[in-house]
Amino acid sequence: MSDSAAESVPVLIAGGSLVGLSASVFLGRLGVKHLLVERHAETSMHPRGRGNNIRTMELFRTAGVEPAIREAASALSGNDGVLQTERLSSDEQRWIIPRIDPDSTLSSITPSGWCLCSQNDLEPVLLKYARELGGDVRFGTELISYTQDDGGVHAELRNRETGESRAVHAEYLIAADGPRSPVRKSLDIGHSGPGTLFHNVSVTFRSKNLKNVVGDRRFVVCYITNPDGEGALLPVDNEEKWVFHVPWAYDRGETLDAFTDMRLTAHIRAAAGDPDIDVEITGKAPWHAANRVADSYGRDRVFLAGDSAHEMPPTGAFGSNTGIQDAHNLAWKITAVLRGWAGRRLLDSYQAERRSVALATTLRASQQAVEEQHPGYTAAASRNNDPADLLTVALCYRYASDAILGGDPDGDVVPRQFELGGAPGSRAPHLWVERDGKRMSTLDLYEKSFTLLSGPAGSPWRAAARAVAEELDVPLAGYLIGNTAECDLLPEPGVDWAQLHGTPDDGAVLVRPDGFVAWKSGNGEAGDPHKVLADVLKKLLHRP
Repeated sequence: MSDSAAESVPVLIAGGSLVGLSASVFLGRLGVKHLLVERHAETSMHPRGRGNNIRTMELFRTAGVEPAIREAASALSGNDGVLQTERLSSDEQRWIIPRIDPDSTLSSITPSGWCLCSQNDLEPVLLKYARELGGDVRFGTELISYTQDDGGVHAELRNRETGESRAVHAEYLIAADGPRSPVRKSLDIGHSGPGTLFHNVSVTFRSKNLKNVVGDRRFVVCYITNPDGEGALLPVDNEEKWVFHVPWAYDRGETLDAFTDMRLTAHIRAAAGDPDIDVEITGKAPWHAANRVADSYGRDRVFLAGDSAHEMPPTGAFGSNTGIQDAHNLAWKITAVLRGWAGRRLLDSYQAERRSVALATTLRASQQAVEEQHPGYTAAASRNNDPADLLTVALCYRYASDAILGGDPDGDVVPRQFELGGAPGSRAPHLWVERDGKRMSTLDLYEKSFTLLSGPAGSPWRAAARAVAEELDVPLAGYLIGNTAECDLLPEPGVDWAQLHGTPDDGAVLVRPDGFVAWKSGNGEAGDPHKVLADVLKKLLHRP
C-alpha cells in the first residue's frame, strides 16, 4: 500500500497493557491524536502488577483518573505491609515491612498516596479514560512491521481476527510491547544487567475458608517459608479470591505441566497449615523475574517504554511504575516537539533521564528481593548495606540532562536520604495552596504547561512568564505564592514556599510539565527577568 493511502496519526503506540494505556491517557490529556494497537483481544485477566507507588498515583491524580482507580481498588484499600511466616496458621511471624508508606509524614510530602490495584482492575479504568480522551485504541491488532525515515514511521498493522492488514504513517512510535519487544529486537538493541533472577508460577485460586486462617492480617503479600508450601500469598479481595506465587525450577528443566491442580492444591494447603482447607484452582501463569535494562531507549523516531526498556523483580513494586513514569516523561516531550514549541533534540533527554532511573531502580528492586527472601531467589545479600528506602527511590530520583539547567550531573540518581528540596532535576515539592477559593496541591498545576513560581517579591518574574509565553509561543504559566492581595496562590499558614523550594524570597522556580524542576534563579543569572527566562527556555527546549 502506498504511503499516500496510509492512515495518518501523530503517535502510534504498540502495546496496550499498563504502560501503553497510560501513554494513551497522558497524550490524550495533552490533546495529541494517537493510535494504540494491542495484539490481545482484551485487557489482562490475571491479577498481577498490583502496587502503584506514590509518584504514579500523583501522575494519575493530575490526569484526573485517580478517583476511578481508587474505586476499582477499594477491596484492598486496607491492605499494607509485607509479612513472612512458616505457615499462615503459625503464631510466629515477622513483618518485613510493617507499612509500605509512613503515614505520619505523607501529608506533608504528597497530595496522593500508595494504591494497591491489580492490573486486571487498573487496565479497564485506563482504557475507559484513554478512549474518552480521544485515544483510538484497537485490541486484537498487532504491529507487523515498520520502517522509519526523515518523514516519519511507516507501519503495517494486522487485525488478528480478520487477517486484514493496513498501513499507518506516524510521526513517532512508542514501543510498550513487553519484555520480548519485537520493536526493540528490530532495532538490534541489547540489554545490560544480570539477566534472569528467578522463576515463579502465579496461581489464582478460590478459597472461602482461607480468610479464617489469615484472620485480621491485611498484608500486601505474605511469604511462606515452609518448604512444602514455599511461596508468596497475595489477597485479591480478602474474601475468597487469592494468588499464590510458587517457585518454579525452570532452569532445571521443570515444565509448566508439572504444576497440576492436585500439586498446587497440596502446596497451598501446606502454606496455610491446614490440610483440609478448600482450594479451587482457577488459573496459572508463568513469570520470570529479571534485571535487565536496554542499552538504548530507542532510535530516531522510535522509543521504548516499560518492560521493552527495562525488567526488574516485583519486590518494591517498581516495574510497572517505572514504565508508567517513562510514558509520562515521553508524552510531554513528544507533544512539545509536535506542537513546535521545542526542537527535536528535546527527545534525546528521554533516554538520558529515564535510563539512569531504570538502572538505579532495577538494582534497588533486586536488593529488595534479597531483603524479602523472595521465594525462588537464592542470591547472596547485597554489598550495599545501606540502600535508600523504598519511598526515596519512588519519589526522589533525579534527572541529569540538557532538559535541566543547574542540576548536578555527577550526583546520585537516587539520594541516600529522602530529599525533595526543589533542586533542579528533582520532582517539585508538594505544597497545599488555595487558588480562587479552592484547595489544591502545587503538583496539580503541572501537566499541560511549564510553570514559574515566585513569591510576593517576585512579581517581575510573573510578568516575564506572561511575556515570554507569548514571545516564544510556549505554554508557560506564572504564579505568585504568598499572602498579599496580588498573589495567585495562598499557602497554608506557617509554610514558607521559598524555603521549601530552596530559593530566596525574590527567586523563581521553573517547573516542567512533568512536575520536575527545570531551573531555579540564583545560579548566577543576572539582569532582566524577561531575558533570563527566555534564554533558559530556549536552552531547555533547544530553540534557536
